[in-house]
Amino acid sequence: MPSLRSASVWRPLLLALLLVLSPLGPVACAATGSSAPVGCGSGGVPCLQGTAVVELKTSKGSVELTLDGSAAPLTAGNFVDLVRRGAYNNTLFHRVVREPIPFVVQGGDPQSANPATPVDLLGTGSYVDPTNGQPRLIPLELFLSGDSSPRYGEVLAGPGQQSRLRLQHQRGAVAMARSADPNSASAQFYIALKALPELDGRYAVFGRVTKGMEVVDRISQGDKLISATVLQGGTLVKDAK
Repeated sequence: MPSLRSASVWRPLLLALLLVLSPLGPVACAATGSSAPVGCGSGGVPCLQGTAVVELKTSKGSVELTLDGSAAPLTAGNFVDLVRRGAYNNTLFHRVVREPIPFVVQGGDPQSANPATPVDLLGTGSYVDPTNGQPRLIPLELFLSGDSSPRYGEVLAGPGQQSRLRLQHQRGAVAMARSADPNSASAQFYIALKALPELDGRYAVFGRVTKGMEVVDRISQGDKLISATVLQGGTLVKDAK
């Protein structure tokens, strides 16, 4: 029988699995591999230059996010682009995990805006590009201090690498949800309810909550993300820096 000490060691790993157990659907199996072209403009996804402030109006109040285009240009650019396309309007926060300890508030599934979507399908959707009818998938993007550019499609496993990440899972961190494939993120995102170092190097953080974290703490599963709007910044580019 495992001791209480060993149980406490495994708890962070069990929590980390919670994101993987909420798949983005069968399209994740067709995610772009790390050998495919990546970077600004690849797959039609622009990069964020500088920063952007995004307001999320929720049924529990307003939340402001500051996105970091210097440390996560492609991931932040994808989010800003989807905000401007209205992809997040009237969607649901379909997954809120606070037990056994605070974990994440997750939303952004485009299909959750349709009230007819079965509950068991929430959390399986990606953003579908209306120009080609294909899901938009982006690679895992991680930028380490000392590197000249982000790394794509590579989960960090080396000792000491997580501590070099320019963006880490602190309380209020905003990051992309994905399936088991590291290149399957699309539109779904989550906000960390506490520091989650067990997710560092495995999921792409691209910003943080800078106003309204108390609102995030009140969000319950099924609450609505009424609208998302870029308040400041948000310059998008399609050429690599």
